[in-house]
Amino acid sequence: MIFSLATLWHERNRYLPAVLAVAFSALLITVQFGILLGLLSLTSIPVDLAGADIWVGHPAVLSVDIGRPIPESWLTRVRSQPGVERVEKYMLWMMMADKPGGRTSICTIIGTRLDDDSLGVPRAIPPELRDRLSEQGSVVVDESDRERLGFTGVGDVAEVMGHRVRLIGTVHDVKSLAAPYLFCSVETAYQLIDFIPQSQTVYLLAKVSNPADAPVVAERMRHTYNDMSVYTRDEFSARTRWYWLTATKSGIAIGGSAILGLLVGAVVTSQTLYAATAASLREFATLRALGIPRWRIATSVLEQSLWIGGIGAVIALPASFGAARVVDMLGARALLPPGLVAGSVLVTLLMAVLSGLAALRSLRLTEPAQLLR
Repeated sequence: MIFSLATLWHERNRYLPAVLAVAFSALLITVQFGILLGLLSLTSIPVDLAGADIWVGHPAVLSVDIGRPIPESWLTRVRSQPGVERVEKYMLWMMMADKPGGRTSICTIIGTRLDDDSLGVPRAIPPELRDRLSEQGSVVVDESDRERLGFTGVGDVAEVMGHRVRLIGTVHDVKSLAAPYLFCSVETAYQLIDFIPQSQTVYLLAKVSNPADAPVVAERMRHTYNDMSVYTRDEFSARTRWYWLTATKSGIAIGGSAILGLLVGAVVTSQTLYAATAASLREFATLRALGIPRWRIATSVLEQSLWIGGIGAVIALPASFGAARVVDMLGARALLPPGLVAGSVLVTLLMAVLSGLAALRSLRLTEPAQLLR
């Protein structure tokens, strides 16, 4: 390995294109899939930021943002389950907000209880804003979505389907992928979503005494009541992300770009290694004349490819985190969890090794007789 690294350093101008190609490929793979994970995480924010262990909804629910009304009487069903210590209503519905100048914008109304033990209110909303949300018609939005909903600042008013709402504050990192979230009390939500009677709700949220028992409680309710859907928080979050991934085909587009970057990096790396190996045929022929077996020479080429892959990954990782930061500053989101980073490194190293294997085809010409030509 030391000999291979010394060779790379001595011939660094020759191998630099391969290192840059690998780094670019790793950067593209990591950032593209990071953006995909970030965008999907925006779709399940109402579930991820709530304190509920179990979500109960209409049996036809595919995603948290496309719920349907259910009877409020189901509260009794959920409350009667062993291990359930709290149940409350949760309103979520997409509406049209009227902006100045006659323009409209779609938004997602989220109405929750506002007490300290609330299961639906996002943790990003501080207690002082919760107290003010108890005023009828008051709402909170993410700062990045404020102008999209027609609010010029805190205290400004707008209309949602003919009902006036007043902005009493903003939060951060609760932005939406499509329709901006507009947080309010359950009472304000019923006022805005006036076609849903108070004898109905959109979701029921439940808290279990021992959160580890949530899957057991949810499974029991699914078997007992087949006319309602029951999910744990993790199940409903994953279901929402999967729905958006398959329904919008965003995964195909972003994944295709990442695979294209992988192919470009593999081709450039393979051709660079092939050219470098072919240019060193006389040196390899000398090694063969000295009795070095062909497999040792092949191992040296593969070691060089591993070094190229490792150096490319080292260059790409800080660049990936920098690019993710830029994406966040632009208003989107890119998540780079350890699993994604580790996977990108492994894929990069595998690509480099495969490129090294492809470059070995030039070694068939390495014979001692090559020195006599």
